[in-house]
Amino acid sequence: MTKSLVIVESPAKARTIAGFLGDGYVVESSIGHIRDLPKSADDVPPALKKVPWAKLGVDVENDFKPLYVVDADKKQHIQRLKQLLKDADELYLATDEDREGESIAWHLYEVLQPKVPVRRMVFHEITRKAIQQALSSPREIDRRLVEAQEARRILDRLFGYEVSPVLWKKILPKLSAGRVQSVATRVLVERERERMRFVTAKYWDLDALIAKKDGSTFDAGLVSVGRARVASGKDFGEDGRLTKSDVVLLDEAQAKALADGLRGQPMTVRSVERKPYKRSPSAPFMTSTLQQEAGRKLRFSTSRTMKAAQRLYENGYITYMRTDSTTLSEAALTAARRLIEEMYGREYVPSAPRTYANKVKNAQEAHEAIRPAGDTWKTPEDVSREVGPDEAKVYELVWKRTVASQMQDVRGESIVVKIAGKARDGRDVEFSVSGNTIQFAGFYRAYVEGSDDPEAELESREKHLPELVEGESLVARELKANGHETQPPARYTEASLVRRLEELGVGRPSTYASTLSTIQDRGYVFKKGTALYPSWTAFAVVSLLEKHFPELVDYAFTARMEDDLDEIANGAQNAVPWLRRFYFGEAANEGPNGAGGDNGLKTMVSENLGEIDARAVNSIPIGVDPNGVEIVARVGRYGPYLQRGEDTVSIPEELAPDELTVEKSLALLTAPSGDREVGKDPETGLTVFVKAGRFGTYVQLGEATKDGEKPKTASLFSSMKAETLTLEQALKLLSLPRTVGNDPADGVAITAQNGRYGPYVQKGTESRSLESEDQIFTVTTEQALALLAQPKTRGPRRAAATGPLKELGVDPVSQKPIVLREGRFGPYVSDGDTVASLRKGDTIDGITPERAQELLAERRERGPSTKSKRGRGGAKAKAAASEKPAAEKKAPAKKAAKKASTKKPAAKKASAKKSDEGDGAEAEDSRPAKKRSPDVTAEP
Repeated sequence: MTKSLVIVESPAKARTIAGFLGDGYVVESSIGHIRDLPKSADDVPPALKKVPWAKLGVDVENDFKPLYVVDADKKQHIQRLKQLLKDADELYLATDEDREGESIAWHLYEVLQPKVPVRRMVFHEITRKAIQQALSSPREIDRRLVEAQEARRILDRLFGYEVSPVLWKKILPKLSAGRVQSVATRVLVERERERMRFVTAKYWDLDALIAKKDGSTFDAGLVSVGRARVASGKDFGEDGRLTKSDVVLLDEAQAKALADGLRGQPMTVRSVERKPYKRSPSAPFMTSTLQQEAGRKLRFSTSRTMKAAQRLYENGYITYMRTDSTTLSEAALTAARRLIEEMYGREYVPSAPRTYANKVKNAQEAHEAIRPAGDTWKTPEDVSREVGPDEAKVYELVWKRTVASQMQDVRGESIVVKIAGKARDGRDVEFSVSGNTIQFAGFYRAYVEGSDDPEAELESREKHLPELVEGESLVARELKANGHETQPPARYTEASLVRRLEELGVGRPSTYASTLSTIQDRGYVFKKGTALYPSWTAFAVVSLLEKHFPELVDYAFTARMEDDLDEIANGAQNAVPWLRRFYFGEAANEGPNGAGGDNGLKTMVSENLGEIDARAVNSIPIGVDPNGVEIVARVGRYGPYLQRGEDTVSIPEELAPDELTVEKSLALLTAPSGDREVGKDPETGLTVFVKAGRFGTYVQLGEATKDGEKPKTASLFSSMKAETLTLEQALKLLSLPRTVGNDPADGVAITAQNGRYGPYVQKGTESRSLESEDQIFTVTTEQALALLAQPKTRGPRRAAATGPLKELGVDPVSQKPIVLREGRFGPYVSDGDTVASLRKGDTIDGITPERAQELLAERRERGPSTKSKRGRGGAKAKAAASEKPAAEKKAPAKKAAKKASTKKPAAKKASAKKSDEGDGAEAEDSRPAKKRSPDVTAEP
C-alpha cells in the first residue's frame, strides 16, 4: 500500500493532522528545528575543531557559509524519520508557511536526503478542509524565504558573537547583545531617562456642582478665567515649566479664593454643541495586537499568550498565530457575517464586508489575520469545555475581536455645554461639561477593546446630561478646588513595549515574546506588577552601545534591516552581498574577495574596543550634593552602587532608577552602616562586631590581619536582632560548629552547626536537618544519632516545619490551591505541581493571586529543568554535593559576599529552536560567556 510521510514541527500538530488523514499517511513531528549553528565549542565536529571560524559557525571569508550541526538530542529522532522515509513513497514537508517554517523544511530536506518525491505542503489553519486543500496543491520549497531566514540567523549570530564580548570586557560577564533585544532595552532605558529628568509641577482647578431651576444638578469643570484657558497637565514640559504663555496657572490660594468668589453666583448656558459621532471596530488580531490586548485584558505575558495561541492553532481552533496580516479570507468573511446575523440581527451586518489597511511597517502578508479556524466557528462557551483556561480566554478574545471587526459602527451623539459665570471680584469664568449617548451599539454588542463585559461597558461609555438650552439660568451650588501634580511618562508594560517596537518596525511577531523573555532573563529588565523597569546594568549596556555602536541601536537602522530581509525574501536583494556590507562595511563588495570595508561590524568592534572607557560607560550621573560633589551610580562587579568622593554604598535592588534622586542618594550614603562593637572576647581579647552584610547580619571576631587572614564570622539566627544582640549570644554563634559527641560504634565525631539551608547535625559526609536553630546548642548525641539513622528528607520535610506565608487562591490551570512559601533560595509560589520563584520586583507582601498565576504559567512554559551532564564529576557528583550541608562559616562579610556574588547562576540562553508548544523562534544569539578571570570586568 502507498504510504506518504508528512512531517510537521510539533507533536500536537502531528496528532491533529493525523486525525484528518487516512491510513495512507504517516504524520510525524520534527520537534522544532533539527539543526542550527553551533551553540558552543562542544558542538563543533571534531574535524573542524581547529578551524578558526568553526566556533562562530559562519565562515565570513567564504561568502558567510554557515556551519550547521544537528542537535545532539535530535540525532535519534532523525534516525527515526529516516527509517519512516524508507517505507514512504513520497514526502510532504508541512511546516509553517513563514520564513522559519520554510527554513525547517529545507533543513529537513538537507538532512534526510530523500530519494522519493518531495512536496511542500502549506496551510494557515488546521482543519480537515484546509489540510485536504494543502495536499491537493503542494509547491516547491521557496529558496528565497530560506535565504532570508538564513541571512537573519547569520546576522544575529555575527551581532551577538562580536558585540557580546565587548560587554563582558567593559561591563560584566554573561551579558549579551542582540539586534532586537538591544533596541528593546534602549526603548526602556530612554523611558526611564525621561522619568529621571522629569520635574513634577503642581496646578489647581475647580469642579462645580451646578443646579438648574428644577433642582437637577450636574458637574462641570473650570476651563478658563478671564478668557485665558486654565493650565492643565498637558501644558507643562518635563522640566516642570509651562510650555505655553497664553494660559493661566492657578495655585492653591488662587483656586480656593476663586471657589469662594463663585459659590452661589448665577451662571448662564453660553453654548450647547451637539455632534453625531461614530466609532468603527478595530481590525482582526495579528500577533502583536493579540499580545497587547491579552496583556491589557487578561494580564498575560507575551509568552503566555503565545503559548496558549500555539496550542489553539495546533489543535485546530484558530488560524496561524504568527502573522502581520489583518486580512480575512472570503470564507471567514462569510462565516462572520452569517454568525452576526444569527446572534445579533441583520441590522448589525454592514452592507459590504470590512477590509483593513495594514499600518505595520515591514508587514508580511503571507497569512490571514488570527481568527477562529474553519468555515463555521465554535462559540467560546463550547471551546471552554474542551481546552485549558488560558486557551479558553485567548480563544474568546480572538472570537469576539473577529466577529466585531465585521459588525456595524457604533453610532451616537456627543454634546458639549459651555457655562459662563462671574466671580464676586468681577472675573469672567467658563465651565465645561460633556456628555454622550449611544444610539446604536453596533460592534460594542460583541466586543469592547479593553473591557471584559460589553453590556456593562455600554453603560459606562454613556454620560447623560439634563436638558440644557442656550441662555438658560443656572447657579453654582458647590465648588471644590482640586490640586494636581504632573506625572512622568508611564513605564512600558509588555503590551505597550510590543506596540512601540511594532511602531518602530523593529523585530517580527515571532520575535517579541522571546525578546521580552531574554531581556528579563539577562537582568536588563525586571517587572513590578505589569510595569517593566530597566536595571542599572541596562543603563550601562545602552550607554556603551549608544556611544560606540550607535548604528546598531538606531531604530531606523534596525527597521531597515527588516526591509532588507523582505527584499531578500522576494528576490530583490541577495543575502551574501548584504551580509558582506553589514560585516565588512559599505565598500566591502568593491574590494577583492569582498573585503576591505571601513564601517562594518568587524571594523566597529576592533576600532572601538580600545577606546571604550569601562568606568565611563558604567557610570550614570545622579546629581551633585549641597557641597557640589558629584553623586554617581555605578555598575560594579558585585552589583550597582553609589559613589560620592570616597564614599560608596550599594543601591537596594528594589529601588527603581528614577527613584534614585539626589535626596535619596544622600540618605543612602549617610545612613549608619549597622556595624557596632558588641564587646571583647575574654579568651582572645579580640573585639566582637555585629555587621550588616550583603547576605544578612553577622558577627565577626576581630579584624582582618595584614597578612590577609580573614576573621571568623557567623550569621545571626533568624530569631536574633542586631540592635539587641548580646556579647554572650555573639560568642555562642562564633563557637559553632559545636561538637555534640562521638558515635559509640565507630568513634566518629558528630557536630551541630548552622548552614546555608538552616541548622543541621553532621557525621562524616552524612547530615540531617534540625527542627530549629536553638537545637544546635541542645541536641544530644543520642538525639543526633536518631536523626542520622532516619532516611534523608529534602524540601518537603523542611517545608512542613513551617506553614505557608500566604494563600493565593486556586490556580486556573491545575485547579489546585496556590501558596506562598519561604524556600532555601528565597520565597516562591507553588500549586503543588509547579514551583516558581518570585522575581526581582516581587515582594512577599505585594504578591497577588494574579501575579502568582502568571509566575506559575511562565514556569510551566519553560518546561522541566535540564541538568548538565558535564563538569566536576557529572550528575552523581552534583547529587552528592547537594547532600552536603553548607560550610559552617556562612561568611557574609563584605569580601566573602563579593566572592559569592560572582557565582550567580548563568542567565538562560535564548533558544534558536522552535518549540513544539511555544512561540516561534526567530530568536537572537546570546553568546554564552567564556570562563573568565575576574579582572576582565570593569571594577570601579
